[in-house]
Amino acid sequence: MPVPAALSQRRISSVAEVRLRTLGVRLLALQLQPDGGSSLATGNAINFLPRSPVAIAVLALLVLLSIISWGVILYKMWTFRRSARQTAQFLDVFRRSQKFSEVQAVCQSLAASPLVGLFQSGYTELTAQLRQTPGAENGPNPKPAAPRPTLKSLPAVDRSLLRASTVEVNKLEKRIPFLATTASIAPFIGLFGTVWGIIVAFQAIGVTGSTNLAAVGPGIADALVTTAAGLFTAIPAVYFYNQLTNRVKLFASDMDDFSMEFLNICERNFT
Repeated sequence: MPVPAALSQRRISSVAEVRLRTLGVRLLALQLQPDGGSSLATGNAINFLPRSPVAIAVLALLVLLSIISWGVILYKMWTFRRSARQTAQFLDVFRRSQKFSEVQAVCQSLAASPLVGLFQSGYTELTAQLRQTPGAENGPNPKPAAPRPTLKSLPAVDRSLLRASTVEVNKLEKRIPFLATTASIAPFIGLFGTVWGIIVAFQAIGVTGSTNLAAVGPGIADALVTTAAGLFTAIPAVYFYNQLTNRVKLFASDMDDFSMEFLNICERNFT
């Protein structure tokens, strides 16, 4: 009994070796075919371009979205950098000045700072209340004038600052939602190109009745190109959307701090 078992094991191993050799020869022949692996071995960029009109349209749309996204990214980064620089300058002037009129004089040169909008809104409300002097009514016994200007309503100044803060945040967030939209739809657009490429590949298989790479390869290549383009468009949009949104939150925090500082000054000097 041991001898036949050994013979059977040798036969099985020899058959496996023959099959592996046959598979290796077939794969080598497939790579050497002029319509098969040679075009992939060249590595030219032209070979990665889609061939079907639908895939070309999908790729063009993704390229357009990518260009617009990068334009928004570069513009907002430049705008935020300038706003941060002018915000630091405005805070330095605001904390060194003794009068609000001195701060108002530099607002035009530092208009990129969101704190300038808050200050001008609060200063306008403050000036409007201080101009309404008490005791100006006509009567036999008019009230004496107040020794110093007094605010009638500090919450009104607070509401003015809050309204201006909302306006400035909306300005900072302008065009940023486009990045979120691009990050959301770009993978689906690429997936549409992928599905279309797979459909083309199966149609080629059905027409030719063969699974040769010459029939299947173009459709699969189109699918992979559109998928890669969708990811290439979506990933930077997601990253910079989070970065820019975080910068907006930091600006909003600075505006909240400035509003409290402005209200403290008003309460200390005009109430």
